[in-house]
Amino acid sequence: MQKDADGFYTPAPAKEETPAESKPEEDKEKPQGPSANSELISSTFEVSVTLADQQADVNSPLYSAKTFEELGLHPDLLKGIYEMGFSKPSKIQERALPLLLSNPPTNMIGQSQSGTGKTAAFVLTMLSRIDYTKNTTQAVCLAPSRELARQIMTVINSMGKFTQVQTEYAIKDNLPRNATRITAHIIVGTPGTMTDLMRRKVIDVSGIKVFVLDEADNMLDQDGLGDQTLRVKNLLPRNQVQIILFSATFPDHVRSFASKFAPNANKIELQKEELSVDSIRQFYMDCKDEEHKYEILTTLYTLLTIGQSIIFCQHRHTADRISQKMTAQGHKVASLHGAKDAAERDKIIDNFRDGKEKVLITTNVIARGIDILQVNMVVNYDLPLMSERGGGPSEDSRPDVETYIHRIGRTGRFGRKGISINFVHDRKTWQQMEQIEKATGKQIMRIETNDLDVMEEKMKKALK
Repeated sequence: MQKDADGFYTPAPAKEETPAESKPEEDKEKPQGPSANSELISSTFEVSVTLADQQADVNSPLYSAKTFEELGLHPDLLKGIYEMGFSKPSKIQERALPLLLSNPPTNMIGQSQSGTGKTAAFVLTMLSRIDYTKNTTQAVCLAPSRELARQIMTVINSMGKFTQVQTEYAIKDNLPRNATRITAHIIVGTPGTMTDLMRRKVIDVSGIKVFVLDEADNMLDQDGLGDQTLRVKNLLPRNQVQIILFSATFPDHVRSFASKFAPNANKIELQKEELSVDSIRQFYMDCKDEEHKYEILTTLYTLLTIGQSIIFCQHRHTADRISQKMTAQGHKVASLHGAKDAAERDKIIDNFRDGKEKVLITTNVIARGIDILQVNMVVNYDLPLMSERGGGPSEDSRPDVETYIHRIGRTGRFGRKGISINFVHDRKTWQQMEQIEKATGKQIMRIETNDLDVMEEKMKKALK
């Protein structure tokens, strides 16, 4: 069968854009999406469901589950779920799980805001589909970064604690030495490494039944990742794999590509305007210039360490420069980005997760999906721009609203209070922030930077 213009083996009704070509053996560092936790948001939004089977009744009780018992799960899985602190399915899980677990398996495209239990939904699906009597790979999950892959694996091992599940990573520098064959039931990894292992037959793809993409919009859209993700899909057995795509955001230009990637999928989604989390108070600080931004950041240090904070920069060198200067001034901060080696990255994110570090300065590498409950402040030292998306024109100075939503979503997790601060320092950044405000429909309030006492008082009040 011939591949079409998008690289799919199945014929498509229309030609769409293909993500830019990249080296298959390299895992591109891109932003990342959410994981399970016992303290899920008490969801007030309505979940919109579109069934692939147009004849089916979307309101049928078959497509909703108020308890985990209704799903007919194995007792070992129920035990793991309850030990994790889940008592009943979240709103998105109520509607997604009956569809994900039904037979014959059906593809799904799911969109839901951060902290609503998406990771638990697809992890439970993978664990439910495995035949534990066979030592073969039966489910693969792709994430855009090693940090998110490791977080997903934590959920798999917690939820599958009482099962016989065997797991393995397909991320750089985390593979067993001289591995010639991986037979783990579930493999979690990044696209480039997964492609390489499948091509070299280290992973036997013949028994794979479930293929999950977390942060799917990013995986299908970004330079390199989209191409690598497609290669993984085309190495899988045809007609036997359930494809599950989950993300907090799906821009329109990715949505149609996703529908083709996961054909005849059930769809679960929220309205766009509901994706900006209401529990996050958004502020901006009018700085005089780049140097003034740094001065304000150091002034904020005592506030940044009340809980934990993430400071997002556009470039790796900016993150390192700020980290070095703040450390020299006696402030305790850590810097994380894709140029650091694997062991160092793992240590930095683990220390931050354990609360050993209070302030993390980073690029978009952890803009998506990383759940650290103590994070109550996000600082956009640089606003995210469309030019940072792989393959986009370098002069594109429009703000990247999706990445902005994901970034500020690192705070206010699971319904907690959080604040985000945007630094603006010239006319261009002011206009970019106004565009973000207009796109999200949420007011971004000004905080004066010339009166430090007032600035501190206003922010402490927002954190209460």
